[in-house]
Amino acid sequence: QNSVTRSAPVNSDSQGRCGARFLTTYDRRFVIKAVSSEDVAEMHNILKKYHQFIVECHGNTLLPQFLGMYRLTVDGVETYMVVTRNVFSHRLTVHRKYDLKGSTVSREASDKEKAKDLPTFKDNDFLNEGQKLHVGEESKKNFLEKLKRDVEFLAQLKIMDYSLLVGIHDVDRAEQEEMEVEDRAEDEECENDGLGGNPISSYGTPPDSPGNLLNYPRFFGPGEFDPSVDVYAMKSHES
Repeated sequence: QNSVTRSAPVNSDSQGRCGARFLTTYDRRFVIKAVSSEDVAEMHNILKKYHQFIVECHGNTLLPQFLGMYRLTVDGVETYMVVTRNVFSHRLTVHRKYDLKGSTVSREASDKEKAKDLPTFKDNDFLNEGQKLHVGEESKKNFLEKLKRDVEFLAQLKIMDYSLLVGIHDVDRAEQEEMEVEDRAEDEECENDGLGGNPISSYGTPPDSPGNLLNYPRFFGPGEFDPSVDVYAMKSHES
């Protein structure tokens, strides 16, 4: 609840089917998606079976985890929204993103998409780049079991329009970006010190309050994550 109410959600440049818009909560843990009334009706049709499936697999799935659906009426205009758990990590930056359907027919990102800061690439982009994801045998086995179970469930519901969303966090790049941020902060601090001013500024900025520190635990190393929060995440394995 705090994730949704503590601060305004952030607009995302991602677009879903039929141009549906996405928002993410300020802490990036949840996604808020605008949906049509047709989507709402379809959701009601599958909700009972979906809930049963999630319970029986103990939440061990790659399917979206729906947490709530709402109707917002402003000036007589109704907007439907669904809240899901974010597929991507709330603290690890995604440096490359793919939407994979297992097909090569018209499956390449457009020039407009590629011009974005974080474009969503597709199957042909993945193949042409020679991408390989090394996750280790045990993780691979668990992943394929979940994927097979999910696809069989979608087939039972006669749902065909789905894909696998993949986000890659580059640990080396993240460390480099963090160093650049620290260097810029040091440069700004030096510039501020050079401006002189009130002597009390020499004591520096007070530390963050304990409440802020609780949001992002400091015991995580580069590329590490909390599997109880980032439930879709998989750690890479050196080949």
